[in-house]
Amino acid sequence: MIIDKLSGSRVHFEVHVTKEQFEHGLDHAFAIENEKVTIKGFRKGKAPRNVFETKYGVESLFEEAIQHVLQETYYDAVMENEIDVVAQPQIDLDVTKVKRGEDFSYKVTVAVRPEIKLGEYKNLKVDLLPVEPSDAEINAEISRKLEENAEMIVKEDGVIELNDTAVFDFSGSVDGEKFEGGTAENHELVIGSGSFIPGFEEQMVGMASEEEKNVVVTFPEDYQEKSLAGKEAVFAVKIHEIKTRLVPTLDEEFVKELNLDGVSTVDEYKKHISEELRVSKEKQNEQFLRQSVVKKAAANAEFELPIEMVKDEAHNMNENTKNQIKQYGLDFKMYLQYMGKTEEEYQTELEEQARKTLSEQFVINEIAKVEGLTASKEEIEVKYAEIVEQYKSQNVTLEQAKQAIPESAIIAEIAYAKALDLIVSTANQDK
Repeated sequence: MIIDKLSGSRVHFEVHVTKEQFEHGLDHAFAIENEKVTIKGFRKGKAPRNVFETKYGVESLFEEAIQHVLQETYYDAVMENEIDVVAQPQIDLDVTKVKRGEDFSYKVTVAVRPEIKLGEYKNLKVDLLPVEPSDAEINAEISRKLEENAEMIVKEDGVIELNDTAVFDFSGSVDGEKFEGGTAENHELVIGSGSFIPGFEEQMVGMASEEEKNVVVTFPEDYQEKSLAGKEAVFAVKIHEIKTRLVPTLDEEFVKELNLDGVSTVDEYKKHISEELRVSKEKQNEQFLRQSVVKKAAANAEFELPIEMVKDEAHNMNENTKNQIKQYGLDFKMYLQYMGKTEEEYQTELEEQARKTLSEQFVINEIAKVEGLTASKEEIEVKYAEIVEQYKSQNVTLEQAKQAIPESAIIAEIAYAKALDLIVSTANQDK
């Protein structure tokens, strides 16, 4: 069989079907179709072949017979010629030319696993960030920690300021009529958060506790409730309580309240924060290094990803995302609004990520193959033991783990990890 290589990691070939193979397909089709019909004088499914064909015609078996023959002959062609298929094939067959007692052929175009031509993947240069934190970074982190430990206190005197939290009642009306969702009691709102209709929060600034006021706003033209869009509304507002955030001062009292081992003074706390930042930066550099070398190794390689694989991967990623969204009680459209993306933008980004993921996977797997990286029996057993431990709560046994996950998959995973470690360990790291 002649196999023509096409662009985009596709191949094209022709499969020949003999009249004997097609007759076998007709036998298969008759066994199925005969069970579906009742012919007078015979129990259902028991009519002889000649009686069935006289009543319905042999052509009534063609559709099922052709499907059966295509499946068998396509599979045989793929296996015999070791074609590494990665997507559903495109079959070109003129069924009107299929005749009983005659050979016929059909053409196949199918996406295959891409051939990888590796470029440089060792001694890759990666510029890492300095791990020693600057004074500005230390001070910024301390400020963040102080903010984390801020307390909400009731403002006994004074008026509402930006970033205060107001506890208030409100009742809204349009043209003197109250509307659904426009009334609440003891509602809490951070002033300046932009949570309410534009202009609402700004008019609350300067109000005192127990003060009442009419806040007049106009709903946006694109407001989700169409009956209110573009209309002026009056909200009767009554303030019950004003809360403000009290950020602690960096002093020894604050430091001691944190109850950190070996840290009791401000200077010791600053050293503690510096060490935390350094450790965090080292971890970030490790992650950045791994991401960078994989990206560079993939960019240095030459190959063509079939679009079918990219779309399949994007589809799987999309399904995973939608399942996660459901767990948070959101629907897909709400998720897109939250992300600030259209469905087209989301799909484009998904396919870009799918292409990146597949490219990197193929390149790392090819490096493992070229370097002859594999797994020892001991490493395989250790990996299975890790899987059993991971699913210990479900009482998964070692035998069950081995039945569920073939050894070839374990070997591939270990080889992949070794290839990744290889390109990371040989990278020229400039800090």
